[in-house]
Amino acid sequence: MTGFGRLLRAEWTKLRTVRGWMAALLGGIAAMVALGTLTGMQGTCTQDTCAQPIGPEGQEVRDAFTFLHRPLTGDGSITVRLTSMTGILPSVGEEQEAPGKEQQTSGKEQQEQVTGLTPWAKTGLMIKNGTQPGATYAAIMMTGAHGVRMQHDFAHDAAGSPGGVPLWLRLTREGDVIIGEESADGRSWTKVREVRLDGLAETVQAGMFATSPQHSEIVQNLVGTSVADGPSEATGEFDQVRLDGDWPAGNWAGTRIGGPDDLDRSGFDADGPEYSVTGSGDVSPAVAGVAGIGATITQTLVGTFVALLAVVVLGAVFMTAEYRRGLVRTTLTAAPHRGHFLAAKAIVLGSVTFVAGVVAAAVLVEVGGRMLISRGVYLHPATTPIKIQIIIGTGLLLACSAVLALALGAILRRSLTAVTTGIALIVLPYLVTVTAVSGAAADWVLRVTPAAAFAVQQSTPEYPQVDNLYTAAQGFFPLPAWGGFAVLAAWTAAALAGAAVLLRRRDA
Repeated sequence: MTGFGRLLRAEWTKLRTVRGWMAALLGGIAAMVALGTLTGMQGTCTQDTCAQPIGPEGQEVRDAFTFLHRPLTGDGSITVRLTSMTGILPSVGEEQEAPGKEQQTSGKEQQEQVTGLTPWAKTGLMIKNGTQPGATYAAIMMTGAHGVRMQHDFAHDAAGSPGGVPLWLRLTREGDVIIGEESADGRSWTKVREVRLDGLAETVQAGMFATSPQHSEIVQNLVGTSVADGPSEATGEFDQVRLDGDWPAGNWAGTRIGGPDDLDRSGFDADGPEYSVTGSGDVSPAVAGVAGIGATITQTLVGTFVALLAVVVLGAVFMTAEYRRGLVRTTLTAAPHRGHFLAAKAIVLGSVTFVAGVVAAAVLVEVGGRMLISRGVYLHPATTPIKIQIIIGTGLLLACSAVLALALGAILRRSLTAVTTGIALIVLPYLVTVTAVSGAAADWVLRVTPAAAFAVQQSTPEYPQVDNLYTAAQGFFPLPAWGGFAVLAAWTAAALAGAAVLLRRRDA
């Protein structure tokens, strides 16, 4: 066995023979698993009753809107003038009188609402491959706060002008190609986007639509932040409707896509020559959080911070115990290359914590997910690559954090100081962004601190065209998965480099 091999074996022997160290690691991992599997999250769904439609690209989607439509066979176009876009929001936050506030009754409950539009409320024109939820579509629309947009197949979005009503909109079909255009005066037209919808039927449904997603706000209070949310609605008023192409004779049909036709927040007026469409819901990728229903496998990993506490303590003490007990002199006499000594400790500690983290994450992803389902919580499905990312990423998160704490122990030499510093760098930023800080400040913290590595646990993407609270508490992080891990890796590498320099320069 080489000299470095003997060092590795010696450090492994130290780690496994100190019962307190292994107990701390196993206790942290056990607490992580317990918090993830014994969470009190409850629901009333089954995977069938709350399942979302599947879009043409295979992802879960939200497809809920009011559609005033007619069949179009072959090529053709529809042109309208949007004369007005209005909406109603739930009154969230403090109870206070506001202009436009009114009492509206929905079912058995009465809810205060105010006039206004959510940023991604939508109304405009759509061509859709039938009225089945999840069917391929293209739409040109005005939004509540993002101007004119051309969207298709739920996940694709292109910006037009800032907009403003009155506004002319046009959709043209040429085979499988849909062209979206806008105009301020109805004479000079600007193409927003041209898209191809593979598999479009010969006869499609085309017309005017409206929808408005769940409206949510972060409410600040004395103990931190909370989320207030509720359904909203949008109404589009149209006139000067012109149909070109092969439109079979008949009347306009009003359909509530993705829900019952008698919902309070849907309606239409198709008498002409003026038309009105009111809708609620969304046409977008399906997400968890306040904008949707259910949970993701990320939420089974809520206890990771407990395991982090354990590995930070273990990493710091694994190094500082050498100084406290005077063993470092003996070790460095037997292995005078101090860099090898530090590397051996880092490899042993990192390997052990990586394996423990991978096992815990695998249990939570599989068992924890099934337990959520058994409690009536709808669990958004995750692909195999995402599950592998989360499992391997969680192991790397714990391993790198332990090695960072080890390096801090070598730099600071005192257990309490090293543990406190490690917790302040790694665990505290995550807890603060989950419980107290949100918005730009939270994004900044999760970009520059080692807590950025929690991004490896994100299981669903963030969609800019979906109203949602993309916060750490909801399982969303500002950096991509491996970009976030790279931040932690950089901190760890820098700390190890500093520890190696100090080990060579200082007396044992």
